[in-house]
Amino acid sequence: MPEEITIPNYNTTARGLSSSSVDFLARVYEILYGAFGPQHWWPAETPFEVAVGAILTQNTNWGNVERAISNLKNTEALEPHVLHSMPRHELSALIKPSGYHNVKAARLKAFIEFLVSRFDGVIENMKAHDATALRASLLEVKGIGPETADSILLYALDKPIFVIDAYTKRILSRHSILEYKRPYGDFQALFHNSAIAHAAYNDYHALFVRLGKYYCKPRPLCDECPLKGIYP
Repeated sequence: MPEEITIPNYNTTARGLSSSSVDFLARVYEILYGAFGPQHWWPAETPFEVAVGAILTQNTNWGNVERAISNLKNTEALEPHVLHSMPRHELSALIKPSGYHNVKAARLKAFIEFLVSRFDGVIENMKAHDATALRASLLEVKGIGPETADSILLYALDKPIFVIDAYTKRILSRHSILEYKRPYGDFQALFHNSAIAHAAYNDYHALFVRLGKYYCKPRPLCDECPLKGIYP
C-alpha cells in the first residue's frame, strides 16, 4: 500500500473551484477507463529505466526515447554505475535520438550523481524514504522539474503523487476546470484532494496522455472524444 504524501492545504472554494469540479475528475476517470482500458504505463523493465525515460522524454516524443534507451541497452550501459563512470560525450552520443542530447546527458549525469551519492546507485533504496522529502530532493537536481520528479516518484517508486503534463492541463482547461496558465501545483492539488484512489493515479495520468494524443489535440476532435458532452 503506498504511503500517504503530505500535500499543501488546498481550499478549492477559496481558489474559485467548486466541489463539483473536483468530483468531475472521478467521472472522467470512469469514462476514460471504460473507453481505453488499463494503460500499463510506464513502459520499462526496471525502476531505473523509468527514471532515465522520464528525463529523456523532456521535449520529445516517446518513440525517440525508446530509440535512445535501446542504444543504452544494446551497449549494456543502462545501469547507474556504468552511466556514472561513462564520459558525458559518450552518453550524449548514445541518447542522441532523444533530441537535445547534450543537455539531456548533463541532466542524466546530475541525476545519477544524486542517485549514487545519496542511495548507493540503487533506485529501489529511495522507496523507503518519505515522498515529500524525496520530491524536494529531486527538484534540487539540475534539470529535473516538477513533471519529471513526479514521474519518477509515481512510476518508478510507486509514490502517491499525480503527474501533471501539458495534456492534463489542456484537457482540464478545455472543460473549464482550471485555466491552462494556472500553476502546476493547482492542477496537482485537484487530484490530491479528490476521492480518486492513489492506486489509480498511474492509469489516470496515462489515460489523459492517450486522450490528449488522439482526441484533445491542439486542433481537437471533439465530436469523436469519449468525453463529448460531459461538463463539470
